[in-house]
Amino acid sequence: MTPDVWMILAFAGLLIAGVPVAFSLALSGAVGILIGLSPDMLATLGTNTYNSIAKYPLIAIPLFILTGLIFERAGVALRLVRFAQALIGPRHGGLALVAVLVCMIMGGMSGSGPADAAAVAMVMLPSMTKAGYPKPFSATLIAASASTAILIPPSVALILYSIVVPGVDLRALFAAGLFPGVLAGLALLLPALLVSRRYGWEGGAMTEGAEQLSVRDTFRQALPALFAPVLILGGLRSGLFTPTEAAVVAVAYGAVVGLFLTRELSWRDLWELFGEAAIISGVVMLIIALAGIFAWAGTMLGTFRHLAEWIIGLTDNGVLLLILVMLAVLVAGMLLDAISIYLIMMPILIPVMQHFEWNPVWFGILLAMNIAIGQFTPPVAVNLMVTTEVAKIRLEQTLGWALLFVVAMGCALALVAIFPSIALWLPRVLGYNVD
Repeated sequence: MTPDVWMILAFAGLLIAGVPVAFSLALSGAVGILIGLSPDMLATLGTNTYNSIAKYPLIAIPLFILTGLIFERAGVALRLVRFAQALIGPRHGGLALVAVLVCMIMGGMSGSGPADAAAVAMVMLPSMTKAGYPKPFSATLIAASASTAILIPPSVALILYSIVVPGVDLRALFAAGLFPGVLAGLALLLPALLVSRRYGWEGGAMTEGAEQLSVRDTFRQALPALFAPVLILGGLRSGLFTPTEAAVVAVAYGAVVGLFLTRELSWRDLWELFGEAAIISGVVMLIIALAGIFAWAGTMLGTFRHLAEWIIGLTDNGVLLLILVMLAVLVAGMLLDAISIYLIMMPILIPVMQHFEWNPVWFGILLAMNIAIGQFTPPVAVNLMVTTEVAKIRLEQTLGWALLFVVAMGCALALVAIFPSIALWLPRVLGYNVD
């Protein structure tokens, strides 16, 4: 067997054995270097890990992670829920609509699906359960809706994609993800409303405490949260700050909101959140750093080139190959996190994308939508793991509802694939380079 085959087999074997993805990437890369190059080349391991994370745009990732944690602790989710409830009023499926809308707004602050799912689930699950919604349905809906955080800017996954794929403007990616993210949320909302009416959940009755909710009062309370996405996107559009600087602004704004406006965040809490964000960011950066070994070995051995040539050779039909790629990414999304998928698959998919002349911004959004579906699709389903833990139910109980929402979001994905202008219209109007 060739060295690149040994490297791929080593990676697959380590994953099956339960070795964490980061270390599987590093060890299999070392195997490829040892067999295919020279034992002396193992001296490059340190350089490769450093070069993988020594990139200025990556600073935005830990900062947006911290932003999500700050807004979660600052009581923002509760204020958004109360405002949405006051706005929508009592009706069949009203709380389902609230859950989807709040997840989408929270996604515009955190950029992280699991953080979004945790914040909304803790607020919404008790209310939905009292209104008659089954816990498996509520947990799955929130997990699926939180997956839109990977599309709606700022998105940690899109930040990484802009780094992995050369020449892609992150601002264009952020703009391109907005309408597909909204479309994905609407696609989830439609079956949720139909099912709610079919089973009579909520029954149009006024839920406990809803009669005290005033649209004016709840809007005033939710205004600082609603302004956060406007601040981030408006600053990017105006050129006031870069995407990396936007992350700094988001952290500062979140701290001001939590400390002085909602006053649910103390200086001690803020210090604890720094530590929590450092731990989460450390895991992310470790994956990125150790993936550098795998990427360097795969490039030197020609592994990625061989795999790309094999994929291109499967068919001359670009549409058929796009469908096969999307299915492969969907399966990967069920097993791996978004960061690992980008780091593992993009070196292979970039030559394929260039061969068929797929728009890199549009293709990046399609990948993000696929990965979003994987975030609430068992067996791994990181978002679903969070919401089922909050709901105190087993993951298996959500399988039927998960399949329903997979089909719904799959329809949104198909629309974006068939009509690229859904993703590309806004960045073109804003004057960003998407070609």
